[in-house]
Amino acid sequence: MLSTRRARAALLAVPLVLAALGTAAAPAGAASRSAAPLTCRGEGVDPGAAVRYRTQAVIHAPLSTIWKLQTEVGRWPSWQGPVATMERLYHGPLRPGAAFRWTTPVPPNPSTPATSLTITSTVRQMKYGSCIRWTGPADGEGLHIDGVHVWNFTKVRGGVLVRTEETHTGPQVDANVPAATSILGAGLEGWLRDLKTAAEAQHGGSHR
Repeated sequence: MLSTRRARAALLAVPLVLAALGTAAAPAGAASRSAAPLTCRGEGVDPGAAVRYRTQAVIHAPLSTIWKLQTEVGRWPSWQGPVATMERLYHGPLRPGAAFRWTTPVPPNPSTPATSLTITSTVRQMKYGSCIRWTGPADGEGLHIDGVHVWNFTKVRGGVLVRTEETHTGPQVDANVPAATSILGAGLEGWLRDLKTAAEAQHGGSHR
């Protein structure tokens, strides 16, 4: 992968660099505790998590294209630079109960060496063309985080409104919530940006 995309992988990686970041302010898209969480079949993110982030974008491509990119997880490395490896732990299409294991690199920092973060995600709820919710642990050297991630897809004029929200819990992220939220936010913004770029590239930037 390109070195610039490798660098951005550090931002998608769940926070390992908290000590190096100090007390960074939470990004503008950090989800408010008073805001209703995104849900899929009635289930949302972790209501007790201090680290949470939500963002959205309109993607000018058919819902079928966006859905295929997001649910064919084996192809994530082809359009998401920060995804180093992907292993499907299921057969057939993505569905509730399906699990997949993926990795992303994390660079060295003053308190920890360079490592590879291994994330095992399991789909808990899913509605075709509408929403996905998965949960799972992320583990690296000296790091353990539990995440809950929800995606919503809604057709709008000219494309699809894609909304996503994620929460993290764990000793390292809970120790510095603003920094952890900043890194989570950068990762989600990058993911959504890559999804938009990949989907619109397949359709010339317009919804058909």
